[in-house]
Amino acid sequence: MEEPNAAQTLCLRLARSRGESALKALREFRLLDRSFKVSRDSDQLLIAILRSPSEAELSALKEQIGEFQIVTAAPAKVPSRPRTIFEALKDRLPPHQLASLPRSIDIIGDVAIVEIPEELRGSETLLGKAILETNRSLRTVLGKAGPISTEKRVRPYHVIGGSNITETTHTEYGSIFHLDIAKVYFSPRLSFEHERVASQVRENEIVVDMFAGVGPFAIHIAKKRKAAHVYAIDVSEDAVRYLQENILLNRVNDVVTAIKGDARLIIQNRLAGKLDRVIMNLPAQAVSYVDAACLGIRPEGGIVHYYTFAEDPNPLERANKEFLEALLKTGRKPEKDVSSRVVKGTSPHEWQVAIDCFIK
Repeated sequence: MEEPNAAQTLCLRLARSRGESALKALREFRLLDRSFKVSRDSDQLLIAILRSPSEAELSALKEQIGEFQIVTAAPAKVPSRPRTIFEALKDRLPPHQLASLPRSIDIIGDVAIVEIPEELRGSETLLGKAILETNRSLRTVLGKAGPISTEKRVRPYHVIGGSNITETTHTEYGSIFHLDIAKVYFSPRLSFEHERVASQVRENEIVVDMFAGVGPFAIHIAKKRKAAHVYAIDVSEDAVRYLQENILLNRVNDVVTAIKGDARLIIQNRLAGKLDRVIMNLPAQAVSYVDAACLGIRPEGGIVHYYTFAEDPNPLERANKEFLEALLKTGRKPEKDVSSRVVKGTSPHEWQVAIDCFIK
């Protein structure tokens, strides 16, 4: 057998009809050279291999795929794909811009969301293209174009890569969420938090998610089939529309009720004194709803999951102080010490904090 020169490689030459079985067998024996394309030579195929097969491998290959020849050839190389956005952009951007490349990208379904540093203004299209090059499962890349609005928690975006479609389907811990990123709030960085809270729910609890969005807390809880019922409330018409769709997609319509409206009024009119657990994921405004959460909790007590933003220094201490002051104004008090944890950073000196508290 002739050894290949620098421009050539070893290949199997065989009938096109045997191509599928040959590829399968070469993968099993770890002989397939994936850096070359499978090429056609007349009515035959050329499949690159990594090395000369041993006698035993030759025998097994012939048994599985029939007749073939081992030849030297020069098949086309598979184009190399950059593994990181730095690799994709290292020859296209100056050093000071490379140093400013974002270190984290939020991916929701097939849509990526990225913060555009000031140093990269004017190079957004290059950044979007690089993100698409390094992740073939993505369809759209969005750049953040402003802060999240207070009430509906929707942020403005502009497309920096791919299509203009912002509607997508996201999977998280086995649950499916259909949403439009341009119309509703959803954070993949809260996936652990959704699961953490759901895992605490006990059998037959009545739960309310006061600011439910498209339903990640409510649906995760319902999928565990512990709660007797979950009321998922949101003021946004778009959020409730996707919430209702996601309830059906995840087959939890017997456990979750979607309600459009102000959580305070819904609790006052329908749920006062009936709740075992209240979820308050509206960090910018949750403090003004503590009284409504307490109104919903049963007289014998229940659990509140409270989310807020807190700045350095001592963000946990600041968050606890904010929550306890609001709680004591309602006439309720914690039965045990407050449990708090940092969920994520929201700016260089600000954090999202989660507080779990059993209140009397």
